[in-house]
This record gives sequence, C-alpha cells and structure tokens, in this order.
Amino acid sequence: MGKGLGMTAATEAPVYADAALRRLGEAVKETGYRFVPVTEATHERVNRRPANARARTLRDVLGWSRPFGPGVLPDGLVTLLDEAGVLDRDGDTWRSRIRCSTLDGGLFFHSAYPPAGPDAVFFGPDTLRACDAVAAHLRTLPVAPRRAVDIGTGSGAIAVTVARHAPEAEVVGVDINPVALRYTAVNADLAGARVTPVHSDLLTEVDGQFDLIVSNPPFMIDPQRRRYRDGGGRHGHDLPLAVLDTAVHRLSPGGSLVLFSGTGVVDGRDPLLAGAATRLVGTGLDWTYREIDPDVYSENLDDPSYAHAERIAVCVLIAERRR
Repeated sequence: MGKGLGMTAATEAPVYADAALRRLGEAVKETGYRFVPVTEATHERVNRRPANARARTLRDVLGWSRPFGPGVLPDGLVTLLDEAGVLDRDGDTWRSRIRCSTLDGGLFFHSAYPPAGPDAVFFGPDTLRACDAVAAHLRTLPVAPRRAVDIGTGSGAIAVTVARHAPEAEVVGVDINPVALRYTAVNADLAGARVTPVHSDLLTEVDGQFDLIVSNPPFMIDPQRRRYRDGGGRHGHDLPLAVLDTAVHRLSPGGSLVLFSGTGVVDGRDPLLAGAATRLVGTGLDWTYREIDPDVYSENLDDPSYAHAERIAVCVLIAERRR
C-alpha cells in the first residue's frame, strides 16, 4: 500500500530532504541494522506486550517505534536524529518520527508507527511482496527496460528494485505526496540507485512512453481516507484501476505493467479482476492475474466497510503490449 506522524508536507519536506537524514541512514547501516516490517495489526499486538512499553535497542526505536530515553542509543545516533529533525523529546520520553525497514540489504526510511498522518509513507509486507513480484518479472524480460516508472512510489522501494535490476534504465518514481518523494530521494541515494522522484498524479506530469510501469497503489477501503491506504470507491479499486487505465496508453511496444494490488472477495467473486478484465478488452494487451496470498488483513473484516467481503486477497496483474 503505496506510503510522519501527522505533520504537514510543508513541515516535513525540508526535514527529509536534508543531508542529515542521509548521514543518519549511513550511520544506521554501519550498525548492521535489520528490520522486517509487519502489518499494523501485528505491530500493535507486539508493542502491547508489557515488556515492550519502552525501547531497549536501535531496532526498538527505529523499527518498532517505541519510546525511549537517554542511554538507549549511542550519543552519535541521537545527535543525527536531532540534526535530521526527526526526534521528539518530552522529558525523558523520546520518540523517532521515522522508521527504518530493510529489503535486500538496503535501508528504507518511512513513517513511524502508527502511520496516521495525511502524508504518511507506508512500508510493510505488501511492499516486500510487490518488490518480489517486480523482480521476478524483470528476470523474465528478454531485454532490460530502458525507461521505467513506479506510480505511487511511496518509500521508493519498488523503484529502487527496478533500478538495481536494470542499472542502465531511466527510472522515475511518481507520487502526489511530497514527503514520499523526499523519502524516495534519500532511500535511493542510500541504495546507490538512480531514481528520479517526480510530483505527479498518476503520469500527468511525466511525458512519453515506458518499457515498464510498476505500481503498488493503495487498495483498501478506508473510511478515514488516508492517502497511503485508501484505494477509493466501494471496493477500494478506483486507484488500482486508474493505474491500469493509464498504463494502457503509456506502454511502449513490448512494454509491460506489473500492478500489485488487493481485493475484497465477495461471494467467491473478485471485483478487481472483473473490473480489470472489462478495461483490458480491445487494448491488444496480453495479461495474467493471480492471487499472491488469499487471506490478508483479516482484522479489517470486522469493519462495516468490509461487511460485504468474505476475505481480502493480494494479487498481481501483469499486462504486456506486443511488439
């Protein structure tokens, strides 16, 4: 799901763009830091345990977003957090406004837990699944893409995955969230990947055709309309289907789309699959669709917005334009 803690973009923007955050990232990498992100439900359960009320390690601070105080982190890291403007202090209770997750040896900054702000940048299990799906697709291509774009880039993780597998490609990461674009810039630098962040609603601010379009857009039904989570419409599919509509017109000959999304299955029917099939008729694209995991985010089934669904699945759609 494409992707601060309630701060506005105007407030966060200079924080996440500056060199201090990059230095913080390099310092964290030097510690051998590793953290695999979990779902919000798992995060809440684990942090609820009494022993986890306060942080004792760097992973507790930057992975689990637990409060901490003096003496938990080396002074050098605390200084870097301060210089980067991402440390809140209230007496001896301190909190990091950012998290760090790792993927394929790379470190990615994203929003602290809980990602409640309007400009929150998400990084979770779906990010890992989407990166795996994109990497697997890239390995099947006879020719590496020359021009690629990640729509709703968030932390930039998928764009970085593309850049690592196709180092000669021009890779663009687009997002409507300025905070996400600044994470993308910092995270790509930390990974040594060439990714250009662009502020754009879908591809409105980017010209030309693409050999590869990738996207893991928000796909949940979210009554709070959080940008990183809400896919829009009755089923949460408006944005994923808008990405598909865009790709139909912007894929170059031989180009392909990898769309990682989710769907609430209703009485055994997949409304995202039905919507995609309707849109792909007559486009000349060859496509496949499969479920990656048939049962995720089950805690959301208790919400009235999912009262019509029997399960939530995540899936990947791959569409290719013939040469």
